[in-house]
Amino acid sequence: MSRLRALVRKEFNQIRRDKRMAISLIIPPTLQLLLFGFALDSTVSHLRLGVIDWSNTPESRELVSTLTESKSFRLGGYYGAVNDLQEAISRGRLDAGIVVPYEFARDLHRGTPVDVQLLLNAANANTATIAQGYAEGVILSYNQTLSTEGIRPRVIPINSAPPDHRGLVQTVTAFLYNPGLVNAWFIVTGTFGVLLILNASMLSATAMVKERERGTVEQLLMTPASTTDIVIAKITPLFVLLMVMATMAIFMMRLFFAVPFRGSLLLVASSAGLCILSGIGLGTFIATFTKSAQQAMMTAFFVNPPLSTLSGALTPVEAMPSWLQPITWLNPIRHFGIIARAALMKGSGIRVLWPNFLALIAFTLVLLSLSIWRFRKQLG
Repeated sequence: MSRLRALVRKEFNQIRRDKRMAISLIIPPTLQLLLFGFALDSTVSHLRLGVIDWSNTPESRELVSTLTESKSFRLGGYYGAVNDLQEAISRGRLDAGIVVPYEFARDLHRGTPVDVQLLLNAANANTATIAQGYAEGVILSYNQTLSTEGIRPRVIPINSAPPDHRGLVQTVTAFLYNPGLVNAWFIVTGTFGVLLILNASMLSATAMVKERERGTVEQLLMTPASTTDIVIAKITPLFVLLMVMATMAIFMMRLFFAVPFRGSLLLVASSAGLCILSGIGLGTFIATFTKSAQQAMMTAFFVNPPLSTLSGALTPVEAMPSWLQPITWLNPIRHFGIIARAALMKGSGIRVLWPNFLALIAFTLVLLSLSIWRFRKQLG
């Protein structure tokens, strides 16, 4: 233990002299978490809406104002012909368009169905789908407003007219665990694990290769310390500094994105520690196959993107092809994402999350064992 303490002290002193490395271990990952949380939000707002109002009545103007006064749409201009509206959408000046027919007010007061056409730019399918949901929600609100005024409204989008049956089934939706539908909660809890693995693997690989390039590994072999002592001494400072980064990231999620802390923070922190150790083991394993820092970075470039893509951090695993979904269980980032989201947002404990926690332990042991075995074989 005295030899190990001396080696760990030596590694901390080395990192203290290299201040750029210490800063790169803490500051960039936390800034990346903030950037991903704000930039990767798929919520769409203030879509530019073009209007063709052939009715030109108080009822039609009220419908247009209801659409444009919401945060979903903003008025992009009035048009006199459908071709002009379509051209504006095709040129990117508008995101959507609405066509109000001439008989709009008359049919409303008669109680007959009124077809309102909604034109959407579906080049971005996600934006078009969200815009359609926004428009249908606003029109539903407009119908309720007319009902309070004694008008029996039946304003419906032209492509989603319901069948005219006597019975009507309505849904009452309750959003559990995220009632405000804050998309950033899903993003930051997922990218948290990605940043832990990616930074731990890249920094450990670079540090190990630079140590070999300097020739200090051979000097360490001249000491009574074993190969395992050397690897543990190399891992310890990186692990401590990355845990500081993980702690800062957890509180930044709470401060900037208001992610709820309903479960055990100790469980999340322990899982983050296992995720960091897995990343360090992966980076050390990569370093044993490379001869320079540039080769280590290139090798990590081919390993880390598949890990982040198949983690479910940015896109749901359920959206992937069915044959690809079982492969994601071999990814430690997915298990950490399940733990972080369930513990923070749902309040789940170890009684529910123990399979994912055991999977993280298994990944950590396998990757660290492989890295130590490869390091020993390389030195031999």
